[in-house]
Amino acid sequence: MIFFIIAIIIILLFVFLYYQNNKADVTRYKITDEKIKGTVKIVHLSDLHSKPFSAVLKILASVKPDLIMITGDYINDKGRKKNKMLEFGKKLTEFAPVYYITGNHERRLEYFDSLMGELKETGFNVLLDETDEITVNGTVIDILGLDENQASMEAYKARKKGTFEYKDVKPLFDEFCSKDGYKIVLSHFPENFEMVGEMNYSRYDFDLQLSGHAHGGQFILPFIGPVLSPGQGFFPKYAQGSVGEKPKLIVSRGIGNAEFPFRLFNHPEIIVIRLSKPLDEE
Repeated sequence: MIFFIIAIIIILLFVFLYYQNNKADVTRYKITDEKIKGTVKIVHLSDLHSKPFSAVLKILASVKPDLIMITGDYINDKGRKKNKMLEFGKKLTEFAPVYYITGNHERRLEYFDSLMGELKETGFNVLLDETDEITVNGTVIDILGLDENQASMEAYKARKKGTFEYKDVKPLFDEFCSKDGYKIVLSHFPENFEMVGEMNYSRYDFDLQLSGHAHGGQFILPFIGPVLSPGQGFFPKYAQGSVGEKPKLIVSRGIGNAEFPFRLFNHPEIIVIRLSKPLDEE
């Protein structure tokens, strides 16, 4: 009898953990701005970590986005399922133009340069400290994709000690912020929005930053919130949700897992952002 009870408990635990890690949440944001001439729908994905998540395709088919933006860690640092992720990427590009930046995991791969080439061949617009511009429904969207390269363990230790030397992105931002369109910054690391002193991104004149990396704190405890994020430590401020208005930061809880194998009360998240002009009540 005792073995039967233990077996039932194990099965229930497995089902619970599977649900926690595979039930997709769709989080929607509505943003209005005078620069928006025609409605633009953006799907923000982050931290797939080599998980070709079929729920993403179903949601894309329902949402019919104008743009898809991926903020890093698309493939994990072991290169698992690389070919499957490249094939999955081709499916993403069938829905809308895909803009992609690197995360810390891609940056650890020895074949980083060739991987970037393969992602471009899938149809991804790979932005490595680069900008691009696209017009959607009459709205000009300017995109800055940052390749922050804060990947090594030495970098993590230095950041914890406060001795890490951040890349000087001021020239990139100065040029980018002179553009006239609706300006979106893709950055893997959400803490760089406000937590890095005089190097923080929020001081620049852009509209929206999309980030991931924090995995929603891995565990989200009732009445407490996100528990732990690399780069932010315990009870991270920038693990989910949004911060600010202009510029605004939106943080994805991500989709897959890295070293830690499961999430708790923290389902994979797919973000849908609707940009529209003020008083558009569609």
